[in-house]
Amino acid sequence: MRSEPIDTVSPTLTLGAQRVSDDFARLMGACEHLPPVPTAVVHPCDESALRAAVEAAEAGLIEPLLIGPARKIIDTARRAQLDISPYEFFDVAHSHAAAEQGVALVLAGEVAALMKGSLHTDELMGEVTAKLRTERRISHVFLLDLPSYPRPLLISDAAINIFPDLAAKRDICQNAIELAHCIGIDVPKVAILSAVETVTPKIPSTLEAAALCKMAERGQIRGGLLEGPLAMDNAISEEAARAKGIDSPVAGKADILIVPDLEAGNMLAKQLTFLAGAEAAGLVLGARVPIILTSRADNVRTRRASCAIAKLYVQSRQRPTLAAAD
Repeated sequence: MRSEPIDTVSPTLTLGAQRVSDDFARLMGACEHLPPVPTAVVHPCDESALRAAVEAAEAGLIEPLLIGPARKIIDTARRAQLDISPYEFFDVAHSHAAAEQGVALVLAGEVAALMKGSLHTDELMGEVTAKLRTERRISHVFLLDLPSYPRPLLISDAAINIFPDLAAKRDICQNAIELAHCIGIDVPKVAILSAVETVTPKIPSTLEAAALCKMAERGQIRGGLLEGPLAMDNAISEEAARAKGIDSPVAGKADILIVPDLEAGNMLAKQLTFLAGAEAAGLVLGARVPIILTSRADNVRTRRASCAIAKLYVQSRQRPTLAAAD
């Protein structure tokens, strides 16, 4: 029996709502005049993966290097009526070799991003975690464009870390904050989610939320404004936050939602996508280069948006180097 009551104040998101903003269009505009990112496209051997790479290249977002069995890629392009003649090939025997070659190109400084093709995510991420790790924990960030929410909404981590501990959540927060900076949110409001908004040892995620907020106060998480624990309703609805008596600049106006674990994050992102009309782009951060994960369920806009945020992220990391060179 649950001993902590979970209130059910109605959130502001409504099914079938009219779109009040077009965050993905603004992203595309923000990177329109930036050079395309040299990107290793790992094993694009089905139509969905190859089309995603070609569409992103034609939009000026990436400069693709296609890695995989050349004959299979060429046959896929022919069946899908895609022109891949402008792009460089790396002919390798199978998907694992493609992942190895993509990582090798990163280590050689020849590409600034990786893009997942038709291989399994674990196969690519196994090579990445073995050879491209940094001091930062690798994590995934969803960027959602919601019809009824007046700002972009980032959710992390819903794809990489299954049951992150406090140290991992610190890095998950920092990765999401830095991506928010790249898309023009100077001081992102970060809501650490749980089932309730009070700290209780019966719900461990509330303890971790409180600890993350204290870590931010002490400078261990930088660049954002953290609040937690917050339930989902009072993270995104100012009305719900007022009803609960929560006085916080984050409550009701979150830019970033940090979820307790992968299951919660994955379900939340997919619920918003399939029930509330959200479009979801995504990026893996914390490795030496950003990794674009596309899905067969993605539409053209979300594929391009994922590449656009990778482009903005790469550009933001190059700025200090350019300034130093001047």
